[in-house]
Amino acid sequence: MNARKLLSLLSPADFVSIVFLLFLIALNLIFFARVPQWLELVAINVAVIVVVLFLAWGAEEKKTRLLIGLHRWYCYLIIIFIFKELYLMVRPIHPRDYDQVLIAIDRWVFGVNPTQWMAQFAHPVVTEILQIAYFSYYILFIILGVELYRRYAIEDFDKAAFMIVYGFYLSYLGYFLLPGVGPRFTLHDFSLLETELPGVFLTNTLRAIINAGESIPQIRDHAIDLVQRDVFPSGHTQLTIIVMTLGFRYRLKARWLLLSLGSLLILATMYLRYHYVVDLVAGALLAWFTVWSGDKLEVWWRGTTRRLQEEES
Repeated sequence: MNARKLLSLLSPADFVSIVFLLFLIALNLIFFARVPQWLELVAINVAVIVVVLFLAWGAEEKKTRLLIGLHRWYCYLIIIFIFKELYLMVRPIHPRDYDQVLIAIDRWVFGVNPTQWMAQFAHPVVTEILQIAYFSYYILFIILGVELYRRYAIEDFDKAAFMIVYGFYLSYLGYFLLPGVGPRFTLHDFSLLETELPGVFLTNTLRAIINAGESIPQIRDHAIDLVQRDVFPSGHTQLTIIVMTLGFRYRLKARWLLLSLGSLLILATMYLRYHYVVDLVAGALLAWFTVWSGDKLEVWWRGTTRRLQEEES
């Protein structure tokens, strides 16, 4: 199979995933002197590209249910994989944190530090509800994807999957440009978080899971040095808005659930001290840009693959 034929089989999500993986490969090659694991990351990224190409080929040529399913759902795994890869790249490439810049913007706009101001409204029940809502971020995409996969044409699922992975990749660019750790480390004492914002039943467990995902060890003496730099823009805000937008675009049965959880989730990003307000504003603006540009990019790639298929036939 020649390269043009293989390109014609790529979905929009395949296309942007391969482009972003190539971008990461280029960064590792350029900054190899700073990234200790650069060679391993390059090799792994090449392997992932090969897997994406294989799944695209298998889903279209072999058409087995397993390959089709893997091709549709792998994108939900690749964004987690790349997120963890960024942990090994962002700080070595751009070692400065920009929290003081983000704090200054919030103070200039509001006259206070919003997360400190919100502390007066803290209550264990409120904390519990918002911590659960914040954690629901990890299932919003599954709720969206499952209903689309079961009730709609596969093209609609592919469009939504593309919009999600495209949004993640755009947010990841921000982590390289303006690394930061967030107000729970800079404006508050991270070691006192469970004392200052106690929950009821699940809060501490959910916090621990989220902390582990961000590479924060259980022994937190040096947590600020180890946590992932993923504050600006707020991907939680950006991707949640995108999920809610897609829920209403496709008139999903779950759209009101997505709206309710998503609204609480966005509030939780500040209340729970994960983000500055400027992060949320940037995330909301990036959500708009993602949907606007994503629609155009998806149409362009669909047209490109159709032309390639016509030329091959």
